[in-house]
Amino acid sequence: MNALSDDNEIRPFLLDTPKEALTDLHDRVSHTRWPTRELVDDRSQGVGLDTVQALARYWTTDHDWHAFEAKLNALPQYTTTIDGVDIHFVHVRSPHEDALPLIMTHGWPGSVVELLDAIGPLTDPTAHGGRADDAFHLVLPSLPGYGFSGEPTELGWENGRIAAAWAELMNRLGYRRYVAQGGDVGAAVTDAMGRMGPDGLLGIHVNLLALAIGLKDKLPAESAEERAAHDALETFTTDGFGYFQEQTTRPQTIGYSLLDSPIGLAAWMLDHDTDSYYKMSRAFVDDAPVGNLTRDTIVDNITLYWLTGTGASAARWYWEFGRFLAAADASGQPPPPVRVPVAFTTFPGELFPAPRSWVEAVYPDPLYFNEVDRGGHFAAWEEPELFATEVRAAFRPLRTG
Repeated sequence: MNALSDDNEIRPFLLDTPKEALTDLHDRVSHTRWPTRELVDDRSQGVGLDTVQALARYWTTDHDWHAFEAKLNALPQYTTTIDGVDIHFVHVRSPHEDALPLIMTHGWPGSVVELLDAIGPLTDPTAHGGRADDAFHLVLPSLPGYGFSGEPTELGWENGRIAAAWAELMNRLGYRRYVAQGGDVGAAVTDAMGRMGPDGLLGIHVNLLALAIGLKDKLPAESAEERAAHDALETFTTDGFGYFQEQTTRPQTIGYSLLDSPIGLAAWMLDHDTDSYYKMSRAFVDDAPVGNLTRDTIVDNITLYWLTGTGASAARWYWEFGRFLAAADASGQPPPPVRVPVAFTTFPGELFPAPRSWVEAVYPDPLYFNEVDRGGHFAAWEEPELFATEVRAAFRPLRTG
C-alpha cells in the first residue's frame, strides 16, 4: 500500500442539503446587525454596505441553492481518503478517449465553483471551438479543509503535503501521465508539485506567481512593466493584505465570525482584491456582471463555505503557508528547482500581473508564457473560455511522446 493511502476506495458523492440548513441560513441573514455606512466612496475602508445589503437581498429572495446542487450532482463526484483526510473531487472524463489527464486546483476564497464552467471547454473542446487533440480528462479536487473535503486534524498540511496527496489521487485514478494547473492557493500547490516532480507529472501551468510575495525585493524592477508590477505587489501587501495577515497569523480568531455570521463570511470573502471586489460589487449593485462573475455563481460559492462550515479550516492553509514563507526566508536558501516544464499566463486584473522577467526569475526558461487582454485573479471563473484556451495552448507541446 502506498505510504499516503489509508485505503484505495473511491466513493461516489452526492450533495443533499437539508431544508433546515437553508432555513437557518436565511434566518441568520435576515437578522444581521448592520454597521453604519462607510465614510469613503472607494474600497479603502472595506466592503461597501450597499454591496453587502444587495447581496443579502439576493441571497434570501432570489438565489436557488438547489439549482446549484443539481448542477454539481450532474457531474461525477467522489471522495477518497488520502493521508487521513477525506478528499472530495469532481472527475469528468473527456468524450475523446486519448485526452490528457489534468488535475486543477482552486484557491481561496474560491472552491470547485470557480472551475465548473471551464469543464466543458477543457473536456469537450470540439463543442467550444477547439480541437479534439486539445481535450483533457479533468480532476478537480477540493482542498483539504475546503468545501466537501475533510478538515485536517493535525498540522503540516502545507503545499508539499497537498501536492503529494494530489499525486496519490492521480495514481489512484490510474493516470500515469498527467499535467497540473492552479491559481491562488492552487498555484502554490501546483508549484509544489512541479518542484516535487512526482512520477507521471509532465508539466504545470499557473496564473499567479505565488512565490513573488516572498521574493518581492529580489525581482527585477528596471523596466516600466517591472516597476508597475512592483507597485501592484507593494499595494497588495500594504493595503489589500488584511485577509492574508489575519489568516496567516490568527485563522482561528476570524473563524469564529466566519462560522457564526453568513454576512460576516460573505463580506470577508468579497474583500480579497480590488479588481475582483469591484467586479463582484457590480454584479449586485448594478446587476452588471463581468464575465462569469454573476450573482448566482458568487452566492453559490459563499453558500458552499457556509453550509460546509469551512471558513476557519480553509483559512488555516494560510497559517501553514505563512510558516512556509518564514522558514524559507530564515534559511536563506532558494527553493528546490522545478523538475518539470512550466507554463504561465498573466491576466491583467491579477493581484500583481507578472511580467515575463518575473516569471523567468522564478521559472527559468518557461515552456509557455502569454499575457492576455482580460480576466483577473479568478481567471477560470471570470473568463472560462479564455482560460481554457490558455490551458490548451500551454500544454499542447507536452501531448506527444
